[in-house]
Amino acid sequence: MRFCIYCTGVLVVALLLSMTCMAEVKENVNSPNGDLQLIFYTESANSLKAFYSLNYKGQVVVQKSEFDIVLDNHLSELAMAIKPDDNYHFINDMKFVSRNDTSVNTSWNNAFGERSTVVDHYNQSSFLFEKRSKPGYQLQIDIRVYNEGVAIRYHFPLNPKGLYYRVMKENTEFVLPEGTKAWYHRWAQAPYELLPLENWVDESERPLTCVLPNGLYASIGEAGLVDYARMKLKLKDGEPGTLVSSLYESVDQITPFSTPWRFILVAETPGQLLENNDMILNLNAPCEIENADWIKPGTIMREIAQSNENSKAQIDFSAENGVDYLLYDWKWYGPAFDFASDASTVSIDLDLQKWIEYGKERGVGIWVYVNQQALLTQMREIFPIYKKWGIKGVKFGFVQVGSHRWTQWLHEAIQLAADNELMVNIHDEFRTTGENRTWPNIMTVEGIRGNEEFPDATHNTILPFTRFVGGIGDYTVCYMDKRLKTTHAHQLALGVVYFSPLQTIYWYDKPEMLDGVAETEYFKNLPTVWDETKVLAGEIGQYAVVARRSGDEWFVGAITNNQGRELPLSFDFLPQGKKYTAQIYTDDASLNTKTNVKLSTMTVSSKSNISANLIDSGGMAIRLIPQD
Repeated sequence: MRFCIYCTGVLVVALLLSMTCMAEVKENVNSPNGDLQLIFYTESANSLKAFYSLNYKGQVVVQKSEFDIVLDNHLSELAMAIKPDDNYHFINDMKFVSRNDTSVNTSWNNAFGERSTVVDHYNQSSFLFEKRSKPGYQLQIDIRVYNEGVAIRYHFPLNPKGLYYRVMKENTEFVLPEGTKAWYHRWAQAPYELLPLENWVDESERPLTCVLPNGLYASIGEAGLVDYARMKLKLKDGEPGTLVSSLYESVDQITPFSTPWRFILVAETPGQLLENNDMILNLNAPCEIENADWIKPGTIMREIAQSNENSKAQIDFSAENGVDYLLYDWKWYGPAFDFASDASTVSIDLDLQKWIEYGKERGVGIWVYVNQQALLTQMREIFPIYKKWGIKGVKFGFVQVGSHRWTQWLHEAIQLAADNELMVNIHDEFRTTGENRTWPNIMTVEGIRGNEEFPDATHNTILPFTRFVGGIGDYTVCYMDKRLKTTHAHQLALGVVYFSPLQTIYWYDKPEMLDGVAETEYFKNLPTVWDETKVLAGEIGQYAVVARRSGDEWFVGAITNNQGRELPLSFDFLPQGKKYTAQIYTDDASLNTKTNVKLSTMTVSSKSNISANLIDSGGMAIRLIPQD
């Protein structure tokens, strides 16, 4: 009988322990307007697991998806408590400690953005866990829910022993509803394919725009990548429909530290993804530059010949046509990939200082290209020299991206440039993750399949709702090049459809090529930063119509894919009771001009409607000037 009582007692204790281990957390985190609902919950059996799901107005956006981060415990005292392993799932041996909630509703001024006033409104919940066997070994999962989307990250509070961790993998899941397709692209300058979430040949770049079977759209990406390794997205083996975050490499950090944010923008239309992308900026630190008056957005073209004979004509053309900057491209200081090249001297027959001074007289600033080899070895030397010369900005070329080392180095270079009042344009594979809020001297970056590769019009109608959801992009607009696969009105419209505080125009063009081209007047008056942005219409890979306001003027850009179409255009975004003069640039093959671009003028108001008749690969550009 004693034996039975004893056994019963053991069973009761075991059951109680099991119930303790099985205790679950299930909490909601809602957006301020209540449309988005993230459900956070845990499950326990032999180990703890944490999950989330996401709904928008009752419709599923993300199904049950796991939080997971993998450490190499050989580098910490965690090895005392667990079996040595290079794939230690940090959360498994944890218990839930607390939930801390905060709400923020503020705004900030962005002088360099798509909207001058940025609203930062979210609810945040931080879920803290601690190792059962090692008090002080903690992990916090931060969740922010905006009206526009959600963001999640892992935070490691200060470890009492001052330990450092090696993050081996970050397997955050995004389980999308069956039937979801994504605009897959293997690298930053790759073409796009609309693919189901299965049988990918490789990872996909971010942000990744997804089309859900319920009619919703989602963009999954990364924000605040400063001191970490880049994330891409891959399919989880054996689980179609499941995306998982994939780091470029392992990351070594000392507590306390946080991973970058992983975000999901949610929208009912593709255009809303673009209209709501300030959320990415909000996930970054505020501006670190105390006085940013020297940062001047504008348009830029390059001095192709890079000679004394051509420089005067190039600067004169820029001054007369409202181009703010002139770029001296690579090799002005020697072979760009050679560590022996000295970027503090001019190696060709070019009196650079003379043209810097002449440009200053004519209101044209000078930029120079510097490749990573020279940046790596000389940036602390050359940036103060460039400031002394009067250089306005530096185009970084062929920077390495992805690794923890090169990510950290690049941000050091950006900060050093800011210290010397130099703007930067980072080319090749780099994409911002919103850090241009912190360092607005980042005027633009590439990370885009632009006009250097002469994509077709269909590609161009994909970009607004994929690549440009992630922010600034240097597409390098061309105008007169014979290799263009679009019309000239299409190219004019790109200056509005695509956002870049430093807008490259006439990339392959020379001044003499633009003689007699009347519509250069449009680029002359084109702003590159905006007070307000509205996507009037758009379907990914089909067409895009974007309206942007600068001061009292509005600009509209409309582009179609390889096929022509007629689009209704309402001016109901204009203030009521006010009239505007609309300067409308359209394609007209009947014109006997170099570009076949027609300019027509009409008076419009908020009650006006027109039809945008876009020819194959065509476009329309409109400037709206308020009437007195």
